[in-house]
Amino acid sequence: MSPRIHPTAIVDARAELAEDVKVGPYCIIGPEVRIGPGTELMSHVVIAGRTTIGARNRFFPFASIGQQPQDLKYHGEPSEVVIGDDNTIRENVTINLGTEGGGMVTRIGHRNLLMAYTHVAHDCCLGSEIVMANCATLAGHITVEDGVILGGLSAVHQFVRIGKFAMVGGMCGPTKDVPPFCLVSGGYQPGLSGLNLIGLRRRGFGNEIISELKRIYRVLFQERGSLASRLDHAASLAQSVHGRYLVNFVREAERGVLMHRRGSGPKP
Repeated sequence: MSPRIHPTAIVDARAELAEDVKVGPYCIIGPEVRIGPGTELMSHVVIAGRTTIGARNRFFPFASIGQQPQDLKYHGEPSEVVIGDDNTIRENVTINLGTEGGGMVTRIGHRNLLMAYTHVAHDCCLGSEIVMANCATLAGHITVEDGVILGGLSAVHQFVRIGKFAMVGGMCGPTKDVPPFCLVSGGYQPGLSGLNLIGLRRRGFGNEIISELKRIYRVLFQERGSLASRLDHAASLAQSVHGRYLVNFVREAERGVLMHRRGSGPKP
């Protein structure tokens, strides 16, 4: 069995495609591309650069993957894009190569949904089961952990980290790290507005863990006092792996973290 390649597609002879890959009309695949089994390129998809794609991914029309980064410091170094399994890449998504200054790799995990017109810039590292809604944009060197939801038209500043199961509201522009399990709102002057309670319950978090995270949230993001003293207090409340992860995420934040928005509603 050989790949199903539409006669209008252009596939470089040096590209490596698994036997059951489907390449639709007018797609272009470059010489350093490797595509795993069960992956489908619908039409007008461009895969360039040193790009490795895993199994069972679906690329919708006009996605552009592995092009040079939009970084003036890039000078043709042999950087990469690495994409895992079972991702859905919708129309006009762009994912750029890494750079020498950022580890040389832009990486996407598994089971992610990147909706139309989303952008993943150079050296970003995305985990798994992430949803980027339409026109969400990641600048360079951003880390997005598992289970994050990025709302439509959101724009995340370079070098920001977004912790597990956080949700960033539409049109938000975080310039500091987003703690795990939290909600972000407020447009381009964003802040936290509590825990992502619906998301946590959908992920199977029980009442005991959620109550612990609420207590830690209040201490870290709503109480007054120095960050060091709040971290110590929060650490004393963290009995679960999730609580300790939240505290450590804040402790390790080099850019600082978003804080609770005053007047954004009741405490979580």
